[in-house]
Amino acid sequence: MESRAFITGISATELNAAERAFIESERPWGFILFKRNIETPKQLALLVEELKKCAGRPEVPILIDQEGGRVQRLGPPHWPVYPPGALFGSLYDLEPALGLAAARVSARLIAADLSELGINVDCLPLADVPVAGADAVIGNRAYGTEPGKVAAIARAVTEGLGQGGILPVLKHIPGHGRATADSHLRLPEVNTSRNDLERTDFAAFQPLADLPMAMTAHVVFSALDPVHPATTSATIVEQVIRGVIGFQGLLMSDDVSMNALSGSIAERTRAIFSAGCDIVLHCNGNFEEMRDVAAVTPELSGKALERARLALASRRAPQPFDRTAARSELEALMSKAEIPGA
Repeated sequence: MESRAFITGISATELNAAERAFIESERPWGFILFKRNIETPKQLALLVEELKKCAGRPEVPILIDQEGGRVQRLGPPHWPVYPPGALFGSLYDLEPALGLAAARVSARLIAADLSELGINVDCLPLADVPVAGADAVIGNRAYGTEPGKVAAIARAVTEGLGQGGILPVLKHIPGHGRATADSHLRLPEVNTSRNDLERTDFAAFQPLADLPMAMTAHVVFSALDPVHPATTSATIVEQVIRGVIGFQGLLMSDDVSMNALSGSIAERTRAIFSAGCDIVLHCNGNFEEMRDVAAVTPELSGKALERARLALASRRAPQPFDRTAARSELEALMSKAEIPGA
């Protein structure tokens, strides 16, 4: 049974009757989890299993934002705190091999946590390249300010996730680093020239164009499209994401309910598909909004379906892993650098 081209959140720590009926009738491609859905490992594993059962498909994408640092849906007392991305950049500046090793082993540990719960997709790595004066929404989540370094660390994170059987989602393509506003709250506008964007922001994503999935940025790039943010801009999707960057994998929107986007939820959803995104992401678990998204979301078909199938097929079984040794390795590496501030 094929699915519809959207990913949905749910409201609480277990499914209610309305959500079960919605999932069975509307057939979302996948699900995304947040702190409101999490209490204990046992509870979360049961919720994940129920989501998969309701979806009625053997391979259902279950997403989470588990970066480390400020963005970590799983945390104490049941799960460890992981370092922010900037720590890997700090170690990389001491010696590239240190930064890459820390990024890889941290991601491998995260993958082990997720795999035990039945979660199979992490919204990681970031390839955003922040600049001075940008909003702190990215801040120390970023790996650095030089595109080659950012791409190298992002690749190491991807490798660590892959070794643990977890699929990555590259974000926030084509770049959120220059944004002077938090797109959760309002629409950021970047007034940088195309040449500078290609040299810095877009350049960090180009070496990662082979990744299976990516998430868009709700950011206006006035030099390319002065009206529409990347998520709803056919110009940016076609010319930049698919063109300059060369990303050919499954392209999902960032959360359709964020305040950076305008119009009703249905209007936003239509605009996302019109721009060329393959999947709409809806996160907040608001049931009325979930229904509005589903009402205007097409069946997953054509190139989007092919990309979705290829993305899931790229997932590999977890490799043998000594968690205790990996934790010791990460702690030893972290001790060599101070954790940078936001």
